[in-house]
Amino acid sequence: MPFWWVLQVHGKSTLIKLILKEEEPTSGNIIINGRDTTFLKPKRVPYLRRSMGVVFQDFRLLSDKTVYENVAFAMNIVKATPKHIRRQVPMVLSLVGLSGKAKVYPDELSGGEQQRVALARALVNNPSMIIADEPTGNLDPETAWDIMNLLNEINLRGTTVVIATHAKDIVDQMKKRVIEIEKGVIIRDDRKGGYSK
Repeated sequence: MPFWWVLQVHGKSTLIKLILKEEEPTSGNIIINGRDTTFLKPKRVPYLRRSMGVVFQDFRLLSDKTVYENVAFAMNIVKATPKHIRRQVPMVLSLVGLSGKAKVYPDELSGGEQQRVALARALVNNPSMIIADEPTGNLDPETAWDIMNLLNEINLRGTTVVIATHAKDIVDQMKKRVIEIEKGVIIRDDRKGGYSK
């Protein structure tokens, strides 16, 4: 069963950078998919990152590329074949509800649609894990719940989802595992979910 973790983190950016091997820990070990990545050789880091999809709060879409091209870009990086790209990108855009927006540019989209493009890009290479950094931070409440429900569906399809957030209402209502970290120490690990200690 894939995991769903909601992280309430002070220093969440640091935690995400540690998972992605953008920073190194000063002590302890980082285990990802059962593998200790603490001393991973630099040349192996890109392969680790390919097993993950990352959804950033600010979307990080390429403004000069269409929705289709933004999602396909992630596949180009891993040297996917053109045939695989043509098959995979429309499938993922359909999953996130953007089939009709493939030829549109990011600045023509709403914030919720841009977040869906970012999610499609994170999903397109079939990662074992999605890391979402405040995925609802820039969205209105209704759109935020659309994104959370989509992440839940992705989790139910077999992908581990890790969300770093301070959104108390989302944490309370999702009823997923919550790990709270303060000053680098896990101070709570609640498998029943909810914000309150």
